[in-house]
Amino acid sequence: MCGIVGYIGERSAKQILLEGLRTLAYRGYDSTGIALINDQGLWVAKRVGKLDELTQAIAGEAVPGRVGIGHSRWATHGRPSDENAHPHLDCHRRLAVIHNGIIENFSALKEELLGEGHEFRSQTDTEILAHLFEKHYRGDLAAAVRAGLQSVRGAFAIAVICQDSPDEIVVAKTASPLVIGLGRGENFLASDVPALLPHTHQMLFLQDGELAVIRREGVRLSDLAGHPLERQPTQINWDPVTAQKQGYKHFMLKEIYEQPQAVADTLQGRFAAQPGEVVLDELQLSAERLNSLANIYLLACGTSWHAGLVAKYLYQRFLRLPIGVELSSEFRYSQPYVSDKTLCIAISQSGETADTLAAVRQAKARGAAVISIVNVLGSTLTRESDGVLYTHAGPEIGVASTKAFTAQLAALALLGVHLGRVRGELPPDRAEEQLQALRQAPALLEAALARAEQVEVLARRFYDKSDFLFLGRDILCPIAYEGALKLKEISYIHAEGYAAGELKHGPIALIDEKMPVVVLVSKNSIYEKVFSNIQEIKARQGIIIALTDERGPALEQVADHILELPATAELLTPMLFTVPLQLLAYHVGVLRGTDVDQPRNLAKSVTVE
Repeated sequence: MCGIVGYIGERSAKQILLEGLRTLAYRGYDSTGIALINDQGLWVAKRVGKLDELTQAIAGEAVPGRVGIGHSRWATHGRPSDENAHPHLDCHRRLAVIHNGIIENFSALKEELLGEGHEFRSQTDTEILAHLFEKHYRGDLAAAVRAGLQSVRGAFAIAVICQDSPDEIVVAKTASPLVIGLGRGENFLASDVPALLPHTHQMLFLQDGELAVIRREGVRLSDLAGHPLERQPTQINWDPVTAQKQGYKHFMLKEIYEQPQAVADTLQGRFAAQPGEVVLDELQLSAERLNSLANIYLLACGTSWHAGLVAKYLYQRFLRLPIGVELSSEFRYSQPYVSDKTLCIAISQSGETADTLAAVRQAKARGAAVISIVNVLGSTLTRESDGVLYTHAGPEIGVASTKAFTAQLAALALLGVHLGRVRGELPPDRAEEQLQALRQAPALLEAALARAEQVEVLARRFYDKSDFLFLGRDILCPIAYEGALKLKEISYIHAEGYAAGELKHGPIALIDEKMPVVVLVSKNSIYEKVFSNIQEIKARQGIIIALTDERGPALEQVADHILELPATAELLTPMLFTVPLQLLAYHVGVLRGTDVDQPRNLAKSVTVE
């Protein structure tokens, strides 16, 4: 989510850093900052808010400096503020650090550093890095960074400068992206390629567990133990738009592949040290209020409504409360039961969905508490909610939601575990099982994406069909709805999603030898009942496309096509089954020649009723 830029050379670093941060603004952020080294020492400026706030604040300052780093932050530890913005400094303001990712053991490290006399100015996990490197610095900045990182657990991409080592920038990474741009007599760094393209097309991509010392004359690469490494640079010939797409043909495809990172970013910093506990400081609702609840409504539209339906299945397992899932556009007119013992959970990618805002305002007027699940910092919905749980999915350019949806599923699962623990209805061991499953989500989403070629083969076989059915039961029923919605949005094919148990109550009349039926079959979702539905389709010569995590001879005998997915806990099943359905919609749309990023008649944020 956060953006990193850096420069060392003979030009003014200030303007290069500001331009780089502006290029990375599409990633989403809540504060910005830069640090430069000049003859006077280390100069730092940082501001909460958009980049313009920082630019205007330093517009009148002619700050020299040919070495510098810059950062755009999306808050995880500590609220958005000037103090929590990067770069972060050591006690003596000689060393500056910027950081993407999460330091999982920052609390223990901070306690240790405080005991040694270090003084902290922020609530962030990043600041501990500045003090760790200060602790180990003996004139060799790279050695100090290596030594400091030995005690760090978590994901990070970092850049460090020090006024006592003014001719170098030290960078290191694991899990978070970092790329070095190679010039002549100057070099650059960034968290993403687009920030570097105005200056160079020669790129050196840092791998996990690597460190680089960047000087004007070149780059020295090593592992975190100090062993030298050699790597040839990569020539990147992207235009600016292609750069934002990172080589993908469409934003939608890029965003489908960003889902492991989007879910990882949504989960980062939200697992407590105690087993089964979740850290959701943004909720701002007391345990007393949560324990007094009599009912819960999940309010949303479109794809977000499907996320709410998935959450209902989970919450009914975690909580002893009535759970309702309402289309925001209908909630106001249905005379819902709402009181001061009602919790409304509003779900919106943009935070500006007019129908959802109207539903929230009505609920609040009747005394309900409101928690919003939102992707856009500072949006209207966040300002009108009692508490917020951000999905750190980053900007979603494609109109049809993909990564925002899976991030919503992750956030809603976290919230469900939290509510279950606060209310004492979810035992610690069972809560920890759910959280352990969530920790596996990014890797399992990568495994689901590895089936992309198989999905494309299916798309080529069926892209000319005029109708599709999608069937699922239990927690996969909403994913059948979502699969149908994606296909109709992107390809303009008529598609319907149904609860598989409803097949006999009408939709079965549509089935013949021309009808593709996508059936979601999971060991976690009433396998035997769904298999019976498949046999009903087969008896009517329907074309069966089975997505399953439980392949076996019986299914192979009746299904025309099978796509096998990794087996996992029930909590993650909706996420994993979503991925191939998104890819199917994408490839079918491309084959039919539609504009998959901006489908006709649709808007990304529906701000009218």
